[in-house]
Amino acid sequence: MLRIIDARTGEPVVAAPVRRGLTRVEAHASGYGAGSLRVLLVADLLVRALELGGTPVWALLSGEDDQAELRAGATALGTHPFEDGRDLGAGAGVGEAQILHVVAEGGPAPDGGRIAVAPAQGAVPGGPPSGRVREGPDTEWAVLRLALLSRPRTEPLQLDADVLAEARDTLARWRRAVAEWARRPSRPVPDEVRGRLRGAWEDDLDLPEVLRVLRWTEDAGPELPEGARFETYAYADRLLGLDLMRDVGAQA
Repeated sequence: MLRIIDARTGEPVVAAPVRRGLTRVEAHASGYGAGSLRVLLVADLLVRALELGGTPVWALLSGEDDQAELRAGATALGTHPFEDGRDLGAGAGVGEAQILHVVAEGGPAPDGGRIAVAPAQGAVPGGPPSGRVREGPDTEWAVLRLALLSRPRTEPLQLDADVLAEARDTLARWRRAVAEWARRPSRPVPDEVRGRLRGAWEDDLDLPEVLRVLRWTEDAGPELPEGARFETYAYADRLLGLDLMRDVGAQA
């Protein structure tokens, strides 16, 4: 069961209602930059985690500045589509069982559960790839996504050359490994590994721990079949959205 820390109270709350009613996830971001994109990414991860748990979700983006640029950046980053929060009418909330607001740390938000995101600074791509429509982010955007995932959302993040280089190397290595593992007979995700992954992301969206589980899977000995490693990465990527399957079938 997904629990998140409500920034208003500092206490963990259940992110999905027991009756599986519609949950609205509203991202509050203004101004194109690393900090706003981090807010959108956290909102996307929340949407993915809820949907993996069987909860229907309505995702919205609210804000005043650079909304077109933010939407373009969110698309390039591989997020779910966000509807326009400014279009909320009098009927908003009908059938909703939960409202969760994803906000920049210290930023205002309406009533409801509040997920705070610490600031991020550093250069980001100027816009999405032009003339291309595909599933998953292009490599440079996937590198940015992984870099943002690699630190707890409650900690400030500086997207410097070292952070991006680490993310770039990890992404390339994992894509190569997944493509190689895909050539082996498939095996199910071990129950222990599946439990560790779900336990991590259901614990306040602990994405760094999810990445640690993947590193453990990568380095595990021969007792973990390569087909099981492939299925583990495919399963985790439903949340991570890193397009880790991109090179499957491309290797000789």
